[in-house]
Amino acid sequence: MSVKLTATIWQEGNQYVSLCPELGVSSFGPDPKEALIMLREAVELYLLNAKEEDTLEDLTEILTSPIRFQTTFEVEVA
Repeated sequence: MSVKLTATIWQEGNQYVSLCPELGVSSFGPDPKEALIMLREAVELYLLNAKEEDTLEDLTEILTSPIRFQTTFEVEVA
């Protein structure tokens, strides 16, 4: 089974952090491309572990949802 997930990537210091918000899995790399590669690997390991633990079925709705929204918003920091 192949699924499409979201990746959000941002810079922190000299590294780029990558996050898959659907699963709460994150990784990092020295550039955005490597951060995405590392995130893909982390997600694959996460899903493999879920399969081995027999909890992959619990993620079905998250993995197959056809509707996804991603946006930004601003807040005041006191």
